[in-house]
Amino acid sequence: MEMMLLWKLIILLPFMNCNTEEDTLHGPIFTQEPYDITYSMGSADPEILLNCTAKGYPLPYYRWKQNGTDIDLTMSYHYRLVGGSLAINNPHKKQDIGTYQCLATNSFGTILSRKAKLQFAYLENFETKTRSTVSVREGQGVVLLCGPPSHYGDLSYAWIFNNNPLYVQEDSRRFVSQETGNLYIAKVEPSDVGNYTCIVANTKAEQRVQGPPTPLLLRNDDRSEAQLEC
Repeated sequence: MEMMLLWKLIILLPFMNCNTEEDTLHGPIFTQEPYDITYSMGSADPEILLNCTAKGYPLPYYRWKQNGTDIDLTMSYHYRLVGGSLAINNPHKKQDIGTYQCLATNSFGTILSRKAKLQFAYLENFETKTRSTVSVREGQGVVLLCGPPSHYGDLSYAWIFNNNPLYVQEDSRRFVSQETGNLYIAKVEPSDVGNYTCIVANTKAEQRVQGPPTPLLLRNDDRSEAQLEC
């Protein structure tokens, strides 16, 4: 009988030690902190989740700050806690953009997480005003400006020629800058004359917009001079 009890103690001892370690009184320690998030304005997901988890004994409770100000989690359905993580329902750029920090507290003290930036990927529409005609001599080079609208997030650019659904193909004479969106055409030919439209895409925002057309014409300079008699 004594031998049986001894074996049971040997078997249970590791579990008893484990529980003792977990139940040791100590302040909160983060096991997960929030990280920077870029939310797409075109996202089908109506909620943002900023992660935060801490261990401690007694178990910690959580608070959140936005731009250094405490968020009142009891007075708004816009925010809710999921464990220690902050869920933001139906995010709004003007209201929710900013820097967030998680606070975990128990009777031994409070810890403050690193700062996490919440940004919103978006792409506004081009201005609708008509663009000026660009004139160039045959054989010269020309730059057509894209002028992308206000945005946040990386952009990609393409151009349409005379409303052709196929994009202008880059070759030895044509180049589209993925830094500015501008279209460069070297040694302009009569076949280049027409309307050019810049297309801007923001993959993160899941948006694509089209600018107003820019007309390109060949300049016909009249080099003959009129002879006036005195």
